[in-house]
Amino acid sequence: MLRGKTIIVTGANSGIGKATAAELLRRQGRVIMACRDRERAEKAALEIQQEAGTEQGELVIKLLDLASLKSVRIFCEDIIKKESRIDILINNAGIYQCPYTKSENGFEMQFAVNHLGHFLLTNLLLDLLKRSAPSRIIMVSSKLYKYGEINFDDLNSEQSYDKAFAYGRSKLANLLFTLELSHRLEESGVTVNALTPGIVRTNLGRHVHIPLLMKPLFNLASRAFFKSPEEGAQTSIYLACSPDVEGVQGKCFANCHEEQLLAKATDEEVAKKLWDISEVMVGITT
Repeated sequence: MLRGKTIIVTGANSGIGKATAAELLRRQGRVIMACRDRERAEKAALEIQQEAGTEQGELVIKLLDLASLKSVRIFCEDIIKKESRIDILINNAGIYQCPYTKSENGFEMQFAVNHLGHFLLTNLLLDLLKRSAPSRIIMVSSKLYKYGEINFDDLNSEQSYDKAFAYGRSKLANLLFTLELSHRLEESGVTVNALTPGIVRTNLGRHVHIPLLMKPLFNLASRAFFKSPEEGAQTSIYLACSPDVEGVQGKCFANCHEEQLLAKATDEEVAKKLWDISEVMVGITT
């Protein structure tokens, strides 16, 4: 059980995040839903509380827009002011293959939300996580990292933009962030690990165009072959709760087992350089 523990789940109003929040609430944790849209979050919270049963923990909604560095800073200031501890941070929220747009800070949207927003969020909460040790940070990546590359000459996709490539790059950045952060957290009592949930039936793919005549076939295939959000959330829940991963640092998991990554996701030099550039982009120094 998670009684007495406080957990932040970003993007907890739908998909894997919602299923994760529901299970952690059922295990009597104090779950903070970090969501961009209050109305959607409140609707999801009612559903989560109904699913969690009678012996549930506490559910709290706080607004967080990962596309806005100002919003991330306001959220973290509020958390630090009001929360005495954070035991688990689950960086779950994401955007998938959207048309080329820029965040309010001028960054390509997928890189802004999937990487930079979580990079700033995690760094601003690190001191509180350290004071709450043993604590855990969990990064939700994707197997599509395999199709991404870190091009330091065009991180903002201003020279060219392919929405699938940009998503893969942002998910590769998640893994490189996990790698570098794990080195910085040695002996701190805080662990960080990543996961790839597999193909899950969520609204994450709302920007993907499927021809009208193909939609019935796609919907049938997704029900047959894709994971449900509850199935997709199992590795997040495992990394949040299992004693098996106590002290495990800087690894990636799939289906609740350690996953071997491609060399580009374990490149120490690229991970360090990405960290340094990300610090400049979000305006923090160490």
